[in-house]
Amino acid sequence: MTSPAAKKRYDARVERLELRASPSQTSAIRQAAAATAKTVTAFVLDAATMEAQRAIADRRFFRLDPDRWERFVNALDRPVKAKPRLTKLMRRPSVLD
Repeated sequence: MTSPAAKKRYDARVERLELRASPSQTSAIRQAAAATAKTVTAFVLDAATMEAQRAIADRRFFRLDPDRWERFVNALDRPVKAKPRLTKLMRRPSVLD
């Protein structure tokens, strides 16, 4: 019987990704994988996953200097202003309705 850990490892790799690379890209990837004692698959997956997480984080987290942070917080804390034209627009049916 397969252990839960082995099953989890197996289940984690059910998707397949394919890509095309130039000979120089392939060579660089193979050399880097060998230098890090990883398979090409492990190296590419690790590198792509780290880049994906970085790209996602760039859209979820942002850094501001203290002055800009203060202005940002003040804008969030400002009282809500009535916007009658926006209210009217949002009450109209959209083209998607």
